[in-house]
Amino acid sequence: AGAEAVQRAVQRDAACRFAEALVCYQEGIDLLLQVVKATKDEAKKQRYRQKISEYMSRAEDIKKHVEKEKQDGKYHKQIRIEENATGFGYEKLFHEYLNEIVSEVWVEDPYIRHLHQASRHSLYNFLRFCEMLVKGPCKVKTIHLLTSYDEGSGRSQQISGLEEIQQSLRNYGVTLNIEFSSSIHDREIRFNNGWMIKIGRGLDYFKKPQGRFSIGYCDFDLRPCHETTVDVFHTKHTKKM
Repeated sequence: AGAEAVQRAVQRDAACRFAEALVCYQEGIDLLLQVVKATKDEAKKQRYRQKISEYMSRAEDIKKHVEKEKQDGKYHKQIRIEENATGFGYEKLFHEYLNEIVSEVWVEDPYIRHLHQASRHSLYNFLRFCEMLVKGPCKVKTIHLLTSYDEGSGRSQQISGLEEIQQSLRNYGVTLNIEFSSSIHDREIRFNNGWMIKIGRGLDYFKKPQGRFSIGYCDFDLRPCHETTVDVFHTKHTKKM
């Protein structure tokens, strides 16, 4: 397993997918260290240690490179979510960017609307996203939402739904600022630690569950997804709305 992880790391390294390579190197190194502990043959142990040292050195170089890209505002990671893929709940997708210094979040998505719309459960999806932020490990105090008004008869339900989320967040010491724009088209999420995530479908990339009692209805990690692309950037100066 350690060798496979390192092989994946080398392949991603060669393809300049450095962030993914770093994760694979770290996984491979941890597994190889376990092998060294279990190996009694001293010659084998020495060979493993030499390889581990080489991989650690390369991982450290990649780490410095990724940090420099982040500082220069050039960091870019792309994740492709395939049609019907599972395992992409909000916690899984966002957790590595939500450290303890995150206190302010900006969400731009034109379709945070009521569940009767074609966008299906976008209001519930936004609620689930807020629940993830409340759970931590980040210490979010303010969430800014920029969306568009529901064009049909659901506008009052959209507003009342958002106000209910706003009131509920207040009970957890979180302020939700809501703004509406008729010209918004972009879908992006920004954290005040510099991370910016653009999802092609916004927060609404999950498929409708087969039924109210089907697997994946409650747990989004088990919910099949629509095909979409996630682009992750890092900038020192996260812009304000």
